Amino acid sequence: MPTPVPTRTWPVLLLLATVACGGKAAAPAGPTPASARPPKDPVVPLLTSGFAGQTIAVAPLTLILMPDSIAQAEHLADRVTQLRWADSLLGLALEGRGPEVTWVLPPELRKTARRAPGIAPDPDRMGQAILRVPNMKDVPDPLRSQLRSLVALNGGRFALVPAALAFTQLPDGAGLRAEFSLALADTRTGKVVWRTLAWGDGPTPTRALGATFATVFPTELQ
Repeated sequence: MPTPVPTRTWPVLLLLATVACGGKAAAPAGPTPASARPPKDPVVPLLTSGFAGQTIAVAPLTLILMPDSIAQAEHLADRVTQLRWADSLLGLALEGRGPEVTWVLPPELRKTARRAPGIAPDPDRMGQAILRVPNMKDVPDPLRSQLRSLVALNGGRFALVPAALAFTQLPDGAGLRAEFSLALADTRTGKVVWRTLAWGDGPTPTRALGATFATVFPTELQ
């Protein structure tokens, strides 16, 4: 009768057989590339139901970062076109996801500034990108006084400021990531009452930006 092989020797035999057959052990998974990791802080949604019936001014975006390869592929080659494109999509998202609020969008703010020269500031030159600073709790001057003047001419108390928008290419051609810094300012007190860094992934800039809107402006059904 053949002598049985002890059980503890089977792992050794299997390893030898694997090597003899040219097999290789699976390599451990590497770390997730930094560009594929989401921001460390969770997205804080803006619940627009708390502002029902109110008027909120929406400042124009003034800071956008988009790789040239992405911009050219999407026919967004120049900075002004990129900014207007982002403002337009943000306006559509606000009106579609928060219809209980009267949103005064950038085109209307520009009209206000033209009708009141010397009183209303140029909404594209207020330096609002400064509100992308994560821990800023108070709107600094002169931005504070400029927002107060602009909002007062349009009615309301609050101003939504899209402070900065950046796009990055995900690893292995998996698509794009949009990261959008937004803040809500109380123009009477000068306080930043809400802020978040929203992010979303998608195959195109439009889809990636749309994914950020879905998280930061959730549709409340209850």
